[in-house]
Amino acid sequence: MALTFFDAGRLARDLHAAASQRTDSCGRGAAISRVLAPLLPHDGLSLVATDPATGLGLGSFSFWHEYAPALVTDLVMHRYRGGDPNRPAALAGQATPATVVGPPGDGAFDPRVREILTANGAGSELRLLLQDRHGVWGALGLLRCAGACPFGPDDLQRAARLGPALVAALRRYVTEGPLFPTVPALPAGVVTVGPDHTITAVSPPARDWLDHLSSPDEHVFPEWVPDAFLVALSLAARSRAHDADAWPPLVCAPPVVCGRWMTLQGQPLDADAAGDVALVLQGAAGDLVMPSFCAWYGITPRERATLRELRTGAAVKQIARRLDLSPYTVNDHLKSLFRKTGADGRDELIAALTG
Repeated sequence: MALTFFDAGRLARDLHAAASQRTDSCGRGAAISRVLAPLLPHDGLSLVATDPATGLGLGSFSFWHEYAPALVTDLVMHRYRGGDPNRPAALAGQATPATVVGPPGDGAFDPRVREILTANGAGSELRLLLQDRHGVWGALGLLRCAGACPFGPDDLQRAARLGPALVAALRRYVTEGPLFPTVPALPAGVVTVGPDHTITAVSPPARDWLDHLSSPDEHVFPEWVPDAFLVALSLAARSRAHDADAWPPLVCAPPVVCGRWMTLQGQPLDADAAGDVALVLQGAAGDLVMPSFCAWYGITPRERATLRELRTGAAVKQIARRLDLSPYTVNDHLKSLFRKTGADGRDELIAALTG
């Protein structure tokens, strides 16, 4: 049955309210699930956010409800080891970026995914890529238990209509979070993942970063998510090691996740990517943060150029000369930057990128 009445604005507000509840990530995931259930019935939910600056695949933060850790781990391993014909990159090229996996005849049939779902008590999974003209903002996964009516073509159309509201809710969740760091700067930390895809070592600074990911004052991932994410990052690093044109995978997480901008990057420690992979967790600022910062806050290329000059300490007239603009135009760009970010002046705006 199609959605005969649909208020995207109200849905976005309800989703944001659910994501912003003062509870742990599992509680927030359950709340998001309750918002979506009347529109698209399901038994489990995965909502993973990314941003157009970091590309497809690995997310910056996530919400979960009734997704078993073993199911997530098996699906991630299959994606990087077996290919998975329904991975995000494949959905990005479709007119409707959604598919159903599990039942034969829906989407690109993958018998291994069906085996994984069945082993974990699931009958079918609906996957929706959250994208707009700016790029990809994440992915929604919905599960139906074994024995339930599997997702079908009508569900795909209903899911596609939910996409804009989900994107709006995720962007609001980030941009209404802290603009400035709320935790002290930490030194870079390193996690190593062995060739058997298990975590073999965690440096003390890395442990501090992981503790921040579980802080009761911040986003709070389910206990199993950080380890699963680190293994996924190492798998992504291995898969790109043999592509000379591919950059090492980089994830940039906003302050709403762990109190300050942070990056996670993976790099194999040997030429053939058969041994250990080092994952570096560190605070981020300046040029490393700029692309993701501008994506989340909707900063235009001209505004971004103004912001880049502002970071050098340039005055309005200097910025105008360097960018071949009038001072009035530069001031308009600054006003727009302050409005979009909520910064109270240039000092606060610079501090948001240098803290």
